[in-house]
Amino acid sequence: MKKVIIASLAAMFVLTGCNTFKGLGQDVSSAGNAVTGSAQDVQDKI
Repeated sequence: MKKVIIASLAAMFVLTGCNTFKGLGQDVSSAGNAVTGSAQDVQDKI
């Protein structure tokens, strides 16, 4: 019974970690898109 509980907790932490890293990747991607857009605006003004 203890093994089942430990395995369930481990799976919960692993899945939570995956979602966290997925969200972090999306945040970094959107920040990169913002920088790219700003750079494009500056380039268009020059």
